[in-house]
Amino acid sequence: MENKKEMRKWLEDFNLNHPLVIAGPCSAETEDQVLKIAHELKDSKVSVFRAGIWKPRTRPGGFEGVGEIGLKWLQKAKKETGLLMGTEVATAAHCKLALEHDIDVLWVGARTTANPFAVQEIADTLKGTDKIVLVKNPVNPDLALWLGGVERLHMAGIEKLGVIHRGFSTYEKTKYRNIPEWQIAIELQNKFPDLPLIIDPSHITGDRKMIFEVTQEALDLNYDGMIIETHYDPDNAWSDAAQQVTPDVLKQIIKDLTIRKTDDTTDEYSSKMTKLRANIDVLDANLLELLGKRMKVADEIGQVKKDANVAILQNNRWNEILGKMILEGEKKGLTEEFVLRMFKAIHQESIGHQEKIFNA
Repeated sequence: MENKKEMRKWLEDFNLNHPLVIAGPCSAETEDQVLKIAHELKDSKVSVFRAGIWKPRTRPGGFEGVGEIGLKWLQKAKKETGLLMGTEVATAAHCKLALEHDIDVLWVGARTTANPFAVQEIADTLKGTDKIVLVKNPVNPDLALWLGGVERLHMAGIEKLGVIHRGFSTYEKTKYRNIPEWQIAIELQNKFPDLPLIIDPSHITGDRKMIFEVTQEALDLNYDGMIIETHYDPDNAWSDAAQQVTPDVLKQIIKDLTIRKTDDTTDEYSSKMTKLRANIDVLDANLLELLGKRMKVADEIGQVKKDANVAILQNNRWNEILGKMILEGEKKGLTEEFVLRMFKAIHQESIGHQEKIFNA
């Protein structure tokens, strides 16, 4: 699959002067609920109404969606509001029913993207469709797997493709429900700059209070749109209550978002950026130089441990370093999350160096 300007055509055909907005409840619960929310979003910047019909739950026993009957509610909402309708599909049967009910936007969920067999089944079922098909990132941080899902759909002759960034699962406790791992989405952008990229702040944050913050960050990174879960009574939603916002809050979020220019061609801007980027280049080179020196010390430590027949991993020392660096990082304006991830990577590299010494 090659990047082509035509990848953006379906998005450009919306003829919007703002990022694409997809919104609606996490789950379609009742016909009245679907219609009420759809009507509240009708006269807003929302272009696509979303609602989960089939809900893949991590553990059995939770609300798993109303099924096919919900598609009829979406049909009715489309007729009454004129909004396009979107939902998640995870099987061939889902796809067939969605097409039969003229759903406009289909997306492949994170759990499904992680399973190439399931994605291929969906691609075969949707072969040649003119519907918009979006692919959420897989639950694990794997760009190749994410792009592989898009490529399977592309090979099935589906032209209206896009991706949704919903964050990645982690066993670590962070402020996010699913950590963004922005660099993975940025790398995807670099490979396919014309493949529409949509942020899903609801699933990244798991917290309605953080929706605006993450959406703005995505727009600052040139994302093309957002998909935000919206419910008139979020606290009593049947699924993912904490991450849904009311239609009024959604409208305010959209109003408050700042849309950035992609560039500035003025001489003043170019001059300032040239100087600052040169500064960054020097600092980055210094960082690599320091890391190289640190690993040489790690090699020496590995040799001393080997000579004394001492295990490589020293948990007390490692915890001492982490605690100290987190405190030092805070003084320098670095988040605890960043410091943890950075030093865990450095520690893993150090262990790798010492293992080479042990195995030499």
